[in-house]
Amino acid sequence: MLTQIKDRLGANPIPLQIPIGEEENFTGIVDLIRNKAFEWDDSSKGVVMVEIPIPEYLSDTVEEYRQKLIESVAEDSDELLEKFMDDPDSITEEEMIAQIRKATVEMRISPVLCGSAFKNKGGVQMLINGVVQYLPSPLDVDAVTGINPKTEKEEKRRVSIDEPFSALAFKIATDPFVGRIAFFRVYSGVLESGSYVLNASTGKKERISRIMQMHANKQNPLERIEAGDIGAAVGFKTIRTGDTLTVENHPILLESMTFPEPVIHVSIEPKTQLIWTRWELLYPNLQKRILLSVLEQTKAQAKPLFLVWVSYIWKCLSTA
Repeated sequence: MLTQIKDRLGANPIPLQIPIGEEENFTGIVDLIRNKAFEWDDSSKGVVMVEIPIPEYLSDTVEEYRQKLIESVAEDSDELLEKFMDDPDSITEEEMIAQIRKATVEMRISPVLCGSAFKNKGGVQMLINGVVQYLPSPLDVDAVTGINPKTEKEEKRRVSIDEPFSALAFKIATDPFVGRIAFFRVYSGVLESGSYVLNASTGKKERISRIMQMHANKQNPLERIEAGDIGAAVGFKTIRTGDTLTVENHPILLESMTFPEPVIHVSIEPKTQLIWTRWELLYPNLQKRILLSVLEQTKAQAKPLFLVWVSYIWKCLSTA
């Protein structure tokens, strides 16, 4: 796996964990930073982690990869390199985490953790901790750059609640109970539930009747959302994937997402009139939901035409 990451992605993977077992025999992990092993309690469906001795058959592998990790960390810091030369074990857990985060934010390394979603045996707790410990927060990123649609000049927005509101819609979904949902990331400012925003991509005003924080399929209502947060909006009319949401008196157009041109055309022709009637009701909503594909109604044949990527065909067909 590490070799594939290097060869195919051109990244510099640094393993932080070693799996205990594999496939159906995967039972836990060894944390190389803490040099401790953990196993998941099956009865709690992975919620409870139990510390165990490092398995004897893994001791040499753990020692090898832990030394490589310490060496990689020490190479990035003169202070840690000096400590490493004196005594490698003198480098503390906090120093290792801080240096790994610094190298990750600068995109010089890619921390690698292991796990499995099956029965939550993947150390979800450790993965979430890793996100907090190693990945950049909004404050670690430079101000976002966009274009003022009125002046056509470049402007910047800092990650601050004191800046004018700006956000980017990155996904549109449909919920059977609340209708269309727009997932968006707030780059600057504050948005109150029930307020109006300007869709800088279309020039139209939109009312965001409700703001929600999504937890899997659970929807937690929010009164407001601030810079650096990700939320979901309900009650809009024409927001699409890649649209910029902003305030009317300080508009900004952020860089949208771009998608390659479709490479396969697939047409679908209903067998019965009943299916055709259902399709006519489904088609407008499907058009709004799927931006990764281009949906057209061919005039000559009077049947829906899918222009899709190879990897997206089955999703489109199953959705229809």
